Amino acid sequence: MRYLFSILASALVVASSAIGIESKACTRVLYTGNDNLRIVGRSLDWKTPIPTNLYVYPRGITKASHDLPGAFTWTSKYGAVYAVGYDGGVTEGMNEKGLVINGLFCKGSVYESQPDSIVKKPPLSLAVFVAWLLDMNETTDEVVKVLRERNFYISGATFDGGTVSALHWGVTDASGKCAVFEFVDGNINIYEGDDMPVLTNDPTFPAMNAINDYWVNVGGQNMLPGTVKSPDRFVRGYFFDNNVEKTGDTDEGFAIIRSIMANVSVPYHYTVNGEPNVSSTQWRSYANIRDLRYYFDMAPAMGVYYVDLNKCDLRKGASVMKFDTGSHMCTVGDITSKMVKTQPFKPMY
Repeated sequence: MRYLFSILASALVVASSAIGIESKACTRVLYTGNDNLRIVGRSLDWKTPIPTNLYVYPRGITKASHDLPGAFTWTSKYGAVYAVGYDGGVTEGMNEKGLVINGLFCKGSVYESQPDSIVKKPPLSLAVFVAWLLDMNETTDEVVKVLRERNFYISGATFDGGTVSALHWGVTDASGKCAVFEFVDGNINIYEGDDMPVLTNDPTFPAMNAINDYWVNVGGQNMLPGTVKSPDRFVRGYFFDNNVEKTGDTDEGFAIIRSIMANVSVPYHYTVNGEPNVSSTQWRSYANIRDLRYYFDMAPAMGVYYVDLNKCDLRKGASVMKFDTGSHMCTVGDITSKMVKTQPFKPMY
């Protein structure tokens, strides 16, 4: 693995400073097997259920970045499957080229810190940010180029009683090239590498890797941190991801990443007194980049199901398709044929 950044802080100092951190819990783990098999597992953890439905969008749909003056439009180059929270905002997704983008909470995120510069750039809502990147890019390098150009300013509606959408993102493409990008005091910090395996929440990515380096030296076979806090989940995810068997088999690979995600998830309806932002896992997703399968696993549902992008009509002019997850609590397996035609979701700008 090669990271294009240096970690300056001592692992022990960072680890001790992380004690007591409250973070909105989510976890992303990339399983890299044989024969180009890559599966991105992700958990979404929150204090209350976040209704999330699956949408498949074809190519050739024109969308708007915001409803504010100065917003821009784009016409999608690639079809994609999105996980859409509250039928109003794209949390994550995978496009037909195998590009996967996951948005995870990072409470210290500050998207814009220079108010005077905002008026000089077109607005882009967090509700469609991930969709824009998936619609218009094939590779991680293309996403990084767009981010470095920074021809937009980010904004987003609050939700769930006024919660601010403070996020950072993991990007993975079919080659295994990854990036993590975080907004810190209005600047985009981008970290790039090959098959970067884990992302959780706070602290920032360099500090999290410093904590993990300490635990790598301890040795996971001897001891692993066991709480549901973000650094502990990062360490466990990293250890198991690097010590499970490598396979090229689709189903076996899915079983492996599913078991890793179970280990870093938070039990349903579990809360920590005094830490309201450490919350139970509401759902997990698994994006199989090689085989273009997007799996979805809701905590209260009876089974896991998936959308097969190879079977979806992604041609320009095709219908937008939707799968209402709340109405299919006993569904298992391939749901591609069970998706229904729908109107595009209405973004919560």
